[in-house]
Amino acid sequence: MVNQCYCIALRAAARKATSIYDTALEPTGVNIAQFSLLRSIKRATAVSLTELGRVTDLDRSTVGRNVKVLERMGLVRVAAGSDQREATVTLDDAGHDVLRFGAPLWAGAQRKIEASLSPATAAHLLASLQSL
Repeated sequence: MVNQCYCIALRAAARKATSIYDTALEPTGVNIAQFSLLRSIKRATAVSLTELGRVTDLDRSTVGRNVKVLERMGLVRVAAGSDQREATVTLDDAGHDVLRFGAPLWAGAQRKIEASLSPATAAHLLASLQSL
């Protein structure tokens, strides 16, 4: 009997889920990764790139590249922090607008994924993934 590879199965499911969210968020002009990063920035109000990397579980260089994209899009502002070696990121008005406009679209994607699973399966899946 051939065992299913958890990594491959998770990656395939992640691609499918990402596609559902990206399609839903298309009218906002951002993808799910960018939307999630904007939400993390909003929760923190003003956050250093290092701290943003910690809360998103991404390395600082990845966060820095992604924040630069959001900055070019006019969704965030990057300024020198109290420690001149560290940059601080805040949402711009357009970033707040994307989050407001995107929230119901994101919720629709959530419902679409939940509809493909039973409520119990969705809850179990989320708990299982969070335990990794």
